[in-house]
Amino acid sequence: MEPNYNEQERYQQARKRVEEIKGFYGNLTAYIAVNITLLAINLLTSPEHLWFFYPMIGWGIGVVFHGMKVFNYMPFLGRDWEARKMKEFLEEEEKQKHKQNWN
Repeated sequence: MEPNYNEQERYQQARKRVEEIKGFYGNLTAYIAVNITLLAINLLTSPEHLWFFYPMIGWGIGVVFHGMKVFNYMPFLGRDWEARKMKEFLEEEEKQKHKQNWN
C-alpha cells in the first residue's frame, strides 16, 4: 500500500507544480495584453505624458517575483534557506549545550 501512497503523492505534487506554472503564464499573458492596451490608450489620449510605464513597472516587478517563485529561482530566502537556517540554529544550540556541560 505504501507505493500507491507515494505514487499518488508524487502525482499531486506534479499536478500542483503544473498549476503553478500555468498560473504564472496566465499572469504573464495578462500582463502583456493589459500593458499593450494601456500603451495604446496612453498614446491615443495623452502622448505627451507616457504614464503607462508606471503600472507596467509595478506589475512587472510582481511578475518577476512570481516567476522566480514558480521556477524555484530564489537567490535569497529560497526553499532550502529555511532548512539550512533551522539546521544552523540546531547546531548552534547543540554547541551551546555542550559548552555548558563542560563548564
